[in-house]
Amino acid sequence: MSFGLDAVTVSFGATRALRDVSVEVAAGTVVAVVGGDGAGKTTLLRTLVREVAPDSGTVSAPPKADLGFLPASSGSWAALTVAQNVDFAGGVYGLAGPELDARRAALLDAAGLTDAADRLASQLSGGMRRKLGFLMAIVHTPELVVLDEPSTGVDPVSRVDLWRLVSETAAAGAAVIMSTTYLDEAERAGHLVVLDDGHVLVQGSYDEVRAAFAGVVTRADAAVRPAWSWRRGRDRHEYWPDGDAPAGRDVVEPDLEDIVIALSLSRRADTVVAG
Repeated sequence: MSFGLDAVTVSFGATRALRDVSVEVAAGTVVAVVGGDGAGKTTLLRTLVREVAPDSGTVSAPPKADLGFLPASSGSWAALTVAQNVDFAGGVYGLAGPELDARRAALLDAAGLTDAADRLASQLSGGMRRKLGFLMAIVHTPELVVLDEPSTGVDPVSRVDLWRLVSETAAAGAAVIMSTTYLDEAERAGHLVVLDDGHVLVQGSYDEVRAAFAGVVTRADAAVRPAWSWRRGRDRHEYWPDGDAPAGRDVVEPDLEDIVIALSLSRRADTVVAG
Protein backbone atom coordinates (compact mmCIF):
# COMPACT_ATOMS: atom_id res chain seq x y z
CA MET A 1 0.00 0.00 0.00
CA SER A 2 1.20 3.51 -0.74
CA PHE A 3 -0.01 7.09 -0.40
CA GLY A 4 1.05 10.40 -1.85
CA LEU A 5 0.49 13.22 -4.31
CA ASP A 6 0.13 12.95 -8.07
CA ALA A 7 0.76 16.09 -10.16
CA VAL A 8 -0.48 18.34 -7.34
CA THR A 9 -0.47 22.13 -7.63
CA VAL A 10 -1.41 24.37 -4.69
CA SER A 11 -1.83 28.15 -4.67
CA PHE A 12 -2.48 30.69 -1.94
CA GLY A 13 -3.81 33.69 -3.80
CA ALA A 14 -1.15 34.72 -6.30
CA THR A 15 1.50 32.56 -4.62
CA ARG A 16 2.14 29.12 -6.13
CA ALA A 17 3.24 26.91 -3.21
CA LEU A 18 3.44 23.56 -5.02
CA ARG A 19 3.93 23.10 -8.74
CA ASP A 20 2.94 19.77 -10.30
CA VAL A 21 4.38 17.78 -7.39
CA SER A 22 4.27 13.98 -7.32
CA VAL A 23 5.49 12.01 -4.29
CA GLU A 24 4.86 8.40 -3.30
CA VAL A 25 5.06 7.16 0.30
CA ALA A 26 5.03 3.38 0.49
CA ALA A 27 4.21 1.31 3.56
CA GLY A 28 7.32 0.42 5.53
CA THR A 29 9.41 3.29 4.20
CA VAL A 30 10.55 6.75 5.32
CA VAL A 31 10.43 9.64 2.85
CA ALA A 32 12.37 12.79 3.77
CA VAL A 33 11.37 16.15 2.28
CA VAL A 34 14.11 18.79 2.26
CA GLY A 35 14.49 22.32 0.98
CA GLY A 36 15.01 25.88 2.16
CA ASP A 37 12.49 28.22 3.75
CA GLY A 38 9.51 28.70 1.46
CA ALA A 39 10.34 25.60 -0.58
CA GLY A 40 6.87 24.11 0.00
CA LYS A 41 7.66 21.41 2.57
CA THR A 42 4.87 22.25 5.03
CA THR A 43 2.35 22.81 2.24
CA LEU A 44 3.16 19.38 0.81
CA LEU A 45 2.57 17.72 4.17
CA ARG A 46 -0.60 19.69 4.95
CA THR A 47 -1.97 18.81 1.51
CA LEU A 48 -1.29 15.13 2.15
CA VAL A 49 -3.26 15.22 5.44
CA ARG A 50 -6.05 17.18 3.66
CA GLU A 51 -5.62 20.42 5.59
CA VAL A 52 -4.97 22.15 2.25
CA ALA A 53 -7.04 21.57 -0.89
CA PRO A 54 -5.02 21.38 -4.12
CA ASP A 55 -5.83 23.41 -7.22
CA SER A 56 -5.23 20.33 -9.34
CA GLY A 57 -3.84 16.83 -9.06
CA THR A 58 -4.73 13.87 -6.87
CA VAL A 59 -4.14 13.23 -3.16
CA SER A 60 -4.04 9.65 -1.94
CA ALA A 61 -4.22 9.29 1.86
CA PRO A 62 -6.05 7.09 4.36
CA PRO A 63 -9.06 8.29 6.38
CA LYS A 64 -8.18 10.53 9.33
CA ALA A 65 -8.65 7.60 11.71
CA ASP A 66 -5.67 5.91 10.03
CA LEU A 67 -3.49 9.00 9.73
CA GLY A 68 -1.05 10.47 12.26
CA PHE A 69 0.18 14.06 11.96
CA LEU A 70 2.79 15.93 14.01
CA PRO A 71 2.76 19.63 13.08
CA ALA A 72 5.73 21.95 13.44
CA SER A 73 4.42 22.98 16.87
CA SER A 74 5.09 20.77 19.88
CA GLY A 75 2.01 18.66 19.22
CA SER A 76 1.01 18.37 22.90
CA TRP A 77 -0.90 20.33 25.53
CA ALA A 78 1.30 22.16 28.02
CA ALA A 79 -1.21 21.96 30.91
CA LEU A 80 -1.58 18.16 30.71
CA THR A 81 0.87 15.56 31.98
CA VAL A 82 2.72 13.25 29.62
CA ALA A 83 0.32 10.40 30.38
CA GLN A 84 -2.73 12.64 30.04
CA ASN A 85 -1.56 13.85 26.64
CA VAL A 86 -1.16 10.30 25.37
CA ASP A 87 -4.50 9.26 26.88
CA PHE A 88 -6.30 12.22 25.33
CA ALA A 89 -4.89 11.47 21.87
CA GLY A 90 -5.68 7.78 22.28
CA GLY A 91 -9.23 8.54 23.37
CA VAL A 92 -9.83 10.60 20.24
CA TYR A 93 -9.14 7.45 18.23
CA GLY A 94 -11.28 5.19 20.41
CA LEU A 95 -8.60 3.65 22.62
CA ALA A 96 -9.67 3.06 26.22
CA GLY A 97 -9.25 0.78 29.23
CA PRO A 98 -6.58 -1.95 29.21
CA GLU A 99 -5.85 -1.41 25.51
CA LEU A 100 -4.98 2.24 26.10
CA ASP A 101 -3.01 1.41 29.26
CA ALA A 102 -0.88 -1.12 27.38
CA ARG A 103 -0.34 1.17 24.41
CA ARG A 104 0.66 4.09 26.66
CA ALA A 105 3.09 1.97 28.63
CA ALA A 106 4.73 0.62 25.49
CA LEU A 107 5.09 4.04 23.87
CA LEU A 108 6.48 5.78 26.96
CA ASP A 109 8.97 2.97 27.45
CA ALA A 110 10.12 3.15 23.82
CA ALA A 111 10.62 6.92 24.08
CA GLY A 112 12.31 6.86 27.49
CA LEU A 113 9.46 8.90 29.01
CA THR A 114 8.12 6.43 31.57
CA ASP A 115 9.67 8.29 34.51
CA ALA A 116 8.17 11.54 33.19
CA ALA A 117 4.62 10.18 32.88
CA ASP A 118 3.26 12.44 35.63
CA ARG A 119 5.21 15.54 34.60
CA LEU A 120 3.42 18.42 32.89
CA ALA A 121 4.32 18.78 29.22
CA SER A 122 5.30 22.39 29.94
CA GLN A 123 8.04 21.09 32.24
CA LEU A 124 9.66 18.87 29.59
CA SER A 125 12.77 19.72 27.60
CA GLY A 126 12.27 20.54 23.94
CA GLY A 127 13.45 17.11 22.87
CA MET A 128 11.21 15.28 25.34
CA ARG A 129 8.21 17.31 24.25
CA ARG A 130 8.79 16.55 20.59
CA LYS A 131 9.04 12.85 21.42
CA LEU A 132 5.75 13.16 23.30
CA GLY A 133 4.16 14.79 20.25
CA PHE A 134 5.38 11.95 18.08
CA LEU A 135 3.89 9.36 20.46
CA MET A 136 0.56 11.17 20.30
CA ALA A 137 0.70 11.06 16.49
CA ILE A 138 1.22 7.27 16.43
CA VAL A 139 -0.80 6.19 19.49
CA HIS A 140 -3.52 4.71 17.24
CA THR A 141 -1.03 2.84 14.99
CA PRO A 142 -1.85 4.83 11.83
CA GLU A 143 -1.15 3.63 8.30
CA LEU A 144 0.38 6.99 7.30
CA VAL A 145 2.53 9.14 9.61
CA VAL A 146 3.24 12.75 8.57
CA LEU A 147 5.87 14.70 10.52
CA ASP A 148 6.66 18.38 10.00
CA GLU A 149 10.29 18.99 11.04
CA PRO A 150 10.04 16.74 14.11
CA SER A 151 13.65 17.26 15.21
CA THR A 152 14.18 20.98 14.55
CA GLY A 153 15.70 22.63 17.61
CA VAL A 154 16.04 19.30 19.41
CA ASP A 155 19.24 18.29 21.22
CA PRO A 156 21.44 15.66 19.51
CA VAL A 157 20.54 12.83 21.90
CA SER A 158 16.80 13.38 21.43
CA ARG A 159 17.31 13.59 17.68
CA VAL A 160 18.79 10.09 17.76
CA ASP A 161 15.86 8.88 19.86
CA LEU A 162 13.34 10.46 17.51
CA TRP A 163 14.96 8.93 14.45
CA ARG A 164 14.94 5.51 16.13
CA LEU A 165 11.22 5.90 16.88
CA VAL A 166 10.54 6.97 13.29
CA SER A 167 12.51 4.02 11.91
CA GLU A 168 10.75 1.56 14.20
CA THR A 169 7.36 2.94 13.17
CA ALA A 170 8.19 2.40 9.49
CA ALA A 171 9.60 -1.05 10.22
CA ALA A 172 6.26 -1.94 11.83
CA GLY A 173 4.55 -1.22 8.51
CA ALA A 174 3.57 2.46 8.53
CA ALA A 175 4.26 4.78 5.62
CA VAL A 176 6.23 7.74 7.02
CA ILE A 177 6.93 11.10 5.41
CA MET A 178 8.81 13.84 7.23
CA SER A 179 10.26 17.23 6.46
CA THR A 180 13.63 18.02 8.01
CA THR A 181 16.21 20.77 8.09
CA TYR A 182 18.92 18.25 9.02
CA LEU A 183 20.37 16.77 5.86
CA ASP A 184 22.27 14.07 7.75
CA GLU A 185 18.84 12.77 8.82
CA ALA A 186 17.52 12.97 5.28
CA GLU A 187 20.38 10.81 4.00
CA ARG A 188 19.13 7.97 6.24
CA ALA A 189 15.69 7.97 4.63
CA GLY A 190 14.83 5.45 1.97
CA HIS A 191 13.65 8.20 -0.37
CA LEU A 192 14.51 11.90 -0.65
CA VAL A 193 12.40 14.69 -2.11
CA VAL A 194 14.25 17.96 -2.73
CA LEU A 195 11.95 20.99 -3.07
CA ASP A 196 12.65 24.55 -4.14
CA ASP A 197 9.95 27.20 -4.62
CA GLY A 198 7.31 24.49 -4.94
CA HIS A 199 9.24 22.50 -7.55
CA VAL A 200 10.62 19.00 -7.07
CA LEU A 201 14.26 19.40 -8.06
CA VAL A 202 15.11 15.74 -7.67
CA GLN A 203 13.91 12.68 -5.78
CA GLY A 204 15.05 9.14 -5.14
CA SER A 205 17.35 7.35 -2.73
CA TYR A 206 20.44 9.24 -1.60
CA ASP A 207 22.59 7.11 -3.91
CA GLU A 208 20.27 7.87 -6.85
CA VAL A 209 20.25 11.60 -6.09
CA ARG A 210 24.04 11.64 -5.86
CA ALA A 211 24.47 9.64 -9.05
CA ALA A 212 22.17 11.98 -10.97
CA PHE A 213 24.00 15.12 -9.84
CA ALA A 214 25.90 16.65 -12.74
CA GLY A 215 28.63 19.25 -12.68
CA VAL A 216 31.46 20.00 -10.27
CA VAL A 217 31.69 21.61 -6.84
CA THR A 218 34.91 23.38 -5.89
CA ARG A 219 36.27 24.79 -2.64
CA ALA A 220 38.30 27.97 -2.16
CA ASP A 221 38.75 30.99 0.11
CA ALA A 222 36.88 33.19 -2.38
CA ALA A 223 34.50 32.42 -5.23
CA VAL A 224 35.04 33.26 -8.89
CA ARG A 225 31.26 33.71 -9.33
CA PRO A 226 29.67 34.68 -5.99
CA ALA A 227 26.13 34.07 -7.27
CA TRP A 228 27.01 30.40 -7.73
CA SER A 229 28.72 29.96 -4.35
CA TRP A 230 27.84 29.41 -0.71
CA ARG A 231 29.64 29.36 2.62
CA ARG A 232 30.73 26.01 4.07
CA GLY A 233 32.69 26.60 7.27
CA ARG A 234 35.68 28.80 6.47
CA ASP A 235 35.53 28.03 2.75
CA ARG A 236 33.22 28.90 -0.10
CA HIS A 237 31.88 26.11 -2.25
CA GLU A 238 31.08 26.94 -5.87
CA TYR A 239 28.99 25.04 -8.41
CA TRP A 240 30.03 24.58 -12.02
CA PRO A 241 26.99 22.98 -13.79
CA ASP A 242 28.96 22.12 -16.92
CA GLY A 243 31.98 20.88 -15.02
CA ASP A 244 34.09 23.72 -16.44
CA ALA A 245 35.86 24.75 -13.24
CA PRO A 246 39.08 26.74 -13.81
CA ALA A 247 42.31 24.78 -13.63
CA GLY A 248 43.78 24.55 -10.17
CA ARG A 249 40.47 24.80 -8.28
CA ASP A 250 40.08 22.29 -5.43
CA VAL A 251 37.28 19.90 -6.48
CA VAL A 252 35.29 18.37 -3.60
CA GLU A 253 32.97 15.40 -3.32
CA PRO A 254 29.56 17.07 -2.83
CA ASP A 255 27.42 16.02 0.10
CA LEU A 256 23.64 16.39 0.24
CA GLU A 257 23.87 20.01 1.42
CA ASP A 258 26.03 20.90 -1.57
CA ILE A 259 23.65 19.08 -3.92
CA VAL A 260 20.52 20.77 -2.58
CA ILE A 261 22.05 24.26 -2.78
CA ALA A 262 23.60 23.68 -6.22
CA LEU A 263 20.35 22.39 -7.71
CA SER A 264 18.44 25.35 -6.24
CA LEU A 265 20.93 27.83 -7.72
CA SER A 266 20.74 26.09 -11.09
CA ARG A 267 16.93 26.15 -11.18
CA ARG A 268 16.81 29.83 -10.30
CA ALA A 269 19.38 30.64 -12.97
CA ASP A 270 17.28 28.73 -15.54
CA THR A 271 14.19 30.66 -14.41
CA VAL A 272 15.95 34.00 -14.94
CA VAL A 273 17.10 32.94 -18.42
CA ALA A 274 13.61 31.70 -19.32
CA GLY A 275 12.10 34.96 -18.05
